[in-house]
Amino acid sequence: MDGDLTAGPALAPRPRPFPLAGTPPGPRCGHTLTTVAGPDGEMAGAKLVLFGGATALEGSARGDAPPASPGPASTAGIRLAGATSDVHIMDVRTGKWEKMAPHGEPPSPRAAHAAAAVGSMVVVQGGIGPAGLASEDLHVLDFTDFDRPRWHRVVVAGTSPSARYAHTLALVANRFLVAMGGNDGKAILSDAWALDTSEKPYQWKKISDTGAGDMPSARMYATAAARNDGLLLLCGGRDESGVPLGDAYGLARHRDGRWEWATAPGDMPMPRYQHGAVFVNARLHISGGAVGGGRMVEDKDSVVTLDTSAGSWVHQEAPEEQDDWAGRAVSQCRHAVAAVGSYIFIYGGLKGSTLLDDFLLAEDGGGSQMSICDPRSPTWRQWLDSAHGHQDGAAVLAEAAAEEAAAAAAMGVRRVGAVEDLRCLDEDLDREASAAASSSSAQTPQQQSSSGASAMHSSASTPDSTPSTRDGSPGSVTLQMKQHYALANQRTPPTPDVRLYHRAVVVAQDTPGNLRGLVRQLSIDQFENEGRRVSMGTNSVEKPQRTPLFERHNSDPGMVLREFLNPRGWKPSEDTKFFLDAEQINQLCDVAEQILQGEPSVLRLRAPIKLFGDLHGQFGDLMRLFEEYGTPSTAGDITYIDYLFLGDYVDRGAHSLETICLLLALKIEHPKNVHLIRGNHEAADINALFGFRLECTERLGEQQGLWAWKRLNSLFNWLPLAATIEERVLCMHGGIGRSIMRIEQIDNLRRPLTMEDGGVVLMDLLWSDPTTNDGVEGVQPSPRGPGLVTFGPDRVKEFCKANNLQMIVRAHECVMDGFERFAQGHLITLFSATNYCGTANNAGAILVLGRDMVMVPKLIHPLPPTGPGTPKSPAYGEPVEEEPPTPHPMTDTWMQSINEERPPTPPRGRPSNGTPSLAFI
Repeated sequence: MDGDLTAGPALAPRPRPFPLAGTPPGPRCGHTLTTVAGPDGEMAGAKLVLFGGATALEGSARGDAPPASPGPASTAGIRLAGATSDVHIMDVRTGKWEKMAPHGEPPSPRAAHAAAAVGSMVVVQGGIGPAGLASEDLHVLDFTDFDRPRWHRVVVAGTSPSARYAHTLALVANRFLVAMGGNDGKAILSDAWALDTSEKPYQWKKISDTGAGDMPSARMYATAAARNDGLLLLCGGRDESGVPLGDAYGLARHRDGRWEWATAPGDMPMPRYQHGAVFVNARLHISGGAVGGGRMVEDKDSVVTLDTSAGSWVHQEAPEEQDDWAGRAVSQCRHAVAAVGSYIFIYGGLKGSTLLDDFLLAEDGGGSQMSICDPRSPTWRQWLDSAHGHQDGAAVLAEAAAEEAAAAAAMGVRRVGAVEDLRCLDEDLDREASAAASSSSAQTPQQQSSSGASAMHSSASTPDSTPSTRDGSPGSVTLQMKQHYALANQRTPPTPDVRLYHRAVVVAQDTPGNLRGLVRQLSIDQFENEGRRVSMGTNSVEKPQRTPLFERHNSDPGMVLREFLNPRGWKPSEDTKFFLDAEQINQLCDVAEQILQGEPSVLRLRAPIKLFGDLHGQFGDLMRLFEEYGTPSTAGDITYIDYLFLGDYVDRGAHSLETICLLLALKIEHPKNVHLIRGNHEAADINALFGFRLECTERLGEQQGLWAWKRLNSLFNWLPLAATIEERVLCMHGGIGRSIMRIEQIDNLRRPLTMEDGGVVLMDLLWSDPTTNDGVEGVQPSPRGPGLVTFGPDRVKEFCKANNLQMIVRAHECVMDGFERFAQGHLITLFSATNYCGTANNAGAILVLGRDMVMVPKLIHPLPPTGPGTPKSPAYGEPVEEEPPTPHPMTDTWMQSINEERPPTPPRGRPSNGTPSLAFI
């Protein structure tokens, strides 16, 4: 980047004054400004949370100012005073401020602290106040009950960062709190610490100084901002000699748990400290700052933007001639910055010896006014008129917003949430969640409606009351989401229409030697390969002797979960022998089968839920999907979202035993939250030919392997056959074929069920496919073989209308981008295994269906070949960084022979002009 200011990317937006309304915070500096999304993560209800700061300078006229901060806070002869622990909140939609007094014990008054948002919580750490350095404790301002926030102190086990101020705190990858640098009153620091918010007990872990790449030098008053793909960017600051810094460092976490720093290839146009920085999409916006000696950054460099997608720095827009704000710039330091959508808010700061209460707003990207602001409110009307240069700007946007709201109301949908709520930071919240649940259950729906938020903080529960999940098991704080959902169910609101979100979340493949693969969002219309499917083409054995390993834990899947549910650390064993023996597999089947026997043939499920397509023994892909998009564990997201797997767990891949045993263990552990339906490969006559029986005998021994294979196929006959979600979405493995007209036909199939007993209905359900495109209607012969059919878009629409459905989700076919729309979006094909059979080079996908019935595709791409120096390796001829690879199906001799004997056909519709598919990008 070389600090070059190019004309390519869009210029940095120019901040303009935003009117102050309500009870604004007043002049201050050294405070924090944090964005908290509205309920369900919607930015339309977002709030800005301002905490703490210094409201006076030493020697000011304010008579009630506390003593000045101790010596380390002094800079250029200015000493802060009047430190506060006040909380001010601005409702972004209306632009109105209010001062709040949250429940609970607040942190001590402080300034120069750090704060970060974790879902619906604001985490505050460190700082300096009247009594000196604040403690290193984490304080959480919890907005789970959005209108009644509450302070909590988080208990952190083990060693933690020392008390400090002027440091940074940021949330990386929606999971890890990272603290770095600052001043402990004795020296300027260079250490960095990470806390995993998904694992209890919470504990800080120091990011090692060795093997972590180019560690930043010691600094204070730097900024750290996290991009939405998980990359943290540390910029500027001041070193031990008081010299401002202009360098930048990126920090990312690898899948094996390693953290890596990397020096960014360029400096800011002007070194600075005590500045502000925030990401809007891929653009890092930096404002203000000091350069030492009481001087601020020069006007022309006061606002700059690093466009990380273009790799260049850009200056701010030139002012218009009639702009009253044209002669002013963000020439201040110690201010606070936050972003809401494409809006950048700047509050307060210090200029010379003057504390500011300036409230500035810049907009980068356009198009979000209607979803975030209310253009009819006086504050937004005034700002929009100023920004658009005429008095009609707000009126035009208000009219457009009204039209959009009317259209959304007619569709019966809400906007998709933009922030995933982790809600896992304070164990004391568990007791409150229990209190809310018990209070709600004791009220009538009318009482619940009238009492509202007060029920959430009822003190009627006993000290040992425990919140429960949907299956009645003890839960965690994330159950607050379920309790809100339970109340909603009692009021039985109308179910919104199902729609596919217009953007898909994509995890790019890792590139050796660089930071981890980036997460990005792409328009689903950019998927050039969507629509290109990849078509693929008993002697009695004595039961083995019992082994004692499961005798005391017949129904406990914990051993399997501990061994296999390890998304970040799992890698295939060099010894191909399987972890369990045949008797242990039998006991796993016994417990799971009892659960399956109590389920109907068509499951009735509720949103939110994740949908998985074919896995085919590619266990590494399952681990990658869990790591990137959530794990079905109490430390993950199982307490507030269900998991539905659409069949084809075995065959073709090299780790079918790991795949099916883990899924059975998850079904036992979470019987009401993990759901398995049957695929066409969950049948003995099929998986005897395509690898599963051979894998069992190779890894368990001939006798035990054959017996375990038969036992698992006996369990497969009990698997449910389909599922409905909110009575609007039907999920199955194959399709509706020629024979299925009503859901009741599937419900009437009685299990246990073999393929022979299921007849044409089961054959269509597990084997039929959509036709090649929307132009081919009716029922056509299938290229899979005699007796099988494909069905056209007319069949899909007729079936949905007859059964009051809005969408069908099915698996069964490999599609290049992991998902494919059909019948004008009324049917989606889903495939979760990448690079099927080692030759297809397809992406894998899951679908996440939210409570608002918006369905979001989330993708992973094939990993590059793992062998160093191979022609296909991205780093051919150079050393390759060792990372836990996704096991390649062709690395095991028994699977290689199966795929050579029965190879898949080439991907249908592969581009002939050499254009690479998304799987290679």
